[in-house]
Amino acid sequence: MSHTAPGVLSPSCGRVTPRWSVAERTFRPPYFHRNVMSEFMGLVKGKYDAKQGGFVPGGASLHNAMSAHGPDRASYESAIAANLAPHYLADTLAIMFESRYVFEPTALALAAPALDRDYDAAWNGFERGNKPK
Repeated sequence: MSHTAPGVLSPSCGRVTPRWSVAERTFRPPYFHRNVMSEFMGLVKGKYDAKQGGFVPGGASLHNAMSAHGPDRASYESAIAANLAPHYLADTLAIMFESRYVFEPTALALAAPALDRDYDAAWNGFERGNKPK
């Protein structure tokens, strides 16, 4: 498949900088989701609102296409208890790279001492939800 195929996105990048969260009286906790594209995210400085624990400056996460991911329990609890008023998310910088291709970590990356081998534990403690009727 050509990288110029209509409707098919080639690799893209973005940044998450200081910003206002302004949707008053709107429930907006970080959410669980799956992406059609593979996502590599890194935190350069500050805090990332969807991961209060463990995602520190210099850290990164990798979620290949259709891998479910979302906030840790602490971030979720904080978000559902928050005052639903505009607030400024300051002093943060995150980067993201997305691709329609699968990112394959190198053997060196998989053997690195900094690798979080219990990464999935961030989602422990959540009760199974029920679909609304």
